[in-house]
Amino acid sequence: MTAPVLPVLPNLRSRREELQPVQRRIAEVILSDPVAAGRLTIDQLAAAAGCAQSSVVNFARDLGFSGYRDFRAELTEEAVRAAAWEGEHAFPTHIDPADPLATSVARIAAADARAVRDTVRLLDLDVLAACAEVLASSRRIILVGVGASGLAATDLQYKLTRLGFSAQALTSMHDALPAVTALQERDCLLAISDSGRTTDVLEAVEIAARTGARTVAITGSPVAPLARHSEFVLLTASREPSFRAGATSSRIAQLTIADCLLTAISATLPGGGAEALARTRAVLEDRRC
Repeated sequence: MTAPVLPVLPNLRSRREELQPVQRRIAEVILSDPVAAGRLTIDQLAAAAGCAQSSVVNFARDLGFSGYRDFRAELTEEAVRAAAWEGEHAFPTHIDPADPLATSVARIAAADARAVRDTVRLLDLDVLAACAEVLASSRRIILVGVGASGLAATDLQYKLTRLGFSAQALTSMHDALPAVTALQERDCLLAISDSGRTTDVLEAVEIAARTGARTVAITGSPVAPLARHSEFVLLTASREPSFRAGATSSRIAQLTIADCLLTAISATLPGGGAEALARTRAVLEDRRC
């Protein structure tokens, strides 16, 4: 079997909205109960999804497998492993405000932990290293994101600045678009969007590409426009349970990528950036309570 590019379950979650109708039905059957789906024969899965067996075979091949048997083996292994780690919260679907608080908290914790774990599993270390090299060699770095993604952009700006980089997080497109227009070839735009379809963020990437600046994306969809239009793509994995006060799992996944990226950037600096960190720490030391 040729190894799939991405693990099955995170891959399906990130691609679900981009799939064709037949493939989406197959994905929904699998994601609704991965453990049970791993036990289905090809004809049973086809019947559950209301499609032909050939559609299931093509679905498996599109994910990088040689056929349904290899796909089912990987799906079963992932689902059993997740169930062993998280028990009844391995595949939560909803957070009901009528549930006991302890149940809701456990489901939130499981979803957030899964977002971190699956994001790390999706992480392409070669791409991560390449992104670190691009950022470390950039004259100026602009980070854009709106909503929850803006929080991740702001966090990354703070950490880059402490390492001595010229970094600016812009969460208002009235500020971001003029700034992006001024980028040059030695600069970099890092765009963050979980859906990969945020209009303002996409416009910023398109403008940056026209200036000749390098473009890096942090996104939850490998097939959305943001991923297609960016030079480098770092994928996050999250699935927001319903009734969340915000995009918390996706934000935590983005922060995980940010921390991994900062570690990779630090490795490119003399002494791991210790001198820059020491300078900023000294400036702030007498302001600590």
